[in-house]
Amino acid sequence: MTAATKGKRAAARQPKAPFASVPAPNRVDYPLLERDTQALWDKRDTMGLYLSRNERSPRRWSFLDGPITSNNAMGVHHAWGRTYKDMFQRFNTMRGFRQRYQNGFDCQGLWVEVEVEKELGFKNKRDIEAYGVAKFVEKCKARVLTFAERITSQSVRLGQWEDWSNSYFTMSDENNYTIWGFLKTCWERGWIYHGEDSMPWCPRCATGIS
Repeated sequence: MTAATKGKRAAARQPKAPFASVPAPNRVDYPLLERDTQALWDKRDTMGLYLSRNERSPRRWSFLDGPITSNNAMGVHHAWGRTYKDMFQRFNTMRGFRQRYQNGFDCQGLWVEVEVEKELGFKNKRDIEAYGVAKFVEKCKARVLTFAERITSQSVRLGQWEDWSNSYFTMSDENNYTIWGFLKTCWERGWIYHGEDSMPWCPRCATGIS
């Protein structure tokens, strides 16, 4: 056996690096990881299994989501808070509690109105009256629904698990009729009174500021 042949056989016996021909990435592609993880969850219906895991449990844990204002896309500060909410729900799911997993959207307030005024080029409240209050309200509702859809998409990408098809909206008739019914009961029982209080007032928006 020649020296050259011995050298070839010795080289053949050497273990090969399993990834020698595959260049290792030097940066993590986080959006790709998110999409791959979400695709795996969708394929296995992971969220559906999670939401129904404790549906027959006699123990309930009530968590009412303080609704995010559906006025713009979600910011980092929103994502931070919603991560905490999701963490507590997951913790109690692991403890075996049955929950609603209901997300909410806040649809009222000056935030929505002011953004719609900017969109329409309005300068004051008289512009709204000239435009038509009913038409303006519909514009506000449309903005709410647009950003509710976007926030839902962002929350799903964030990894938050909720019964997204059952989100509640504070502008819904069910919500408003429930509030009016509650106020009627308070009035009938003498719990509502007329008093005085000081509060900040916005002359430009012509309303009190909560």
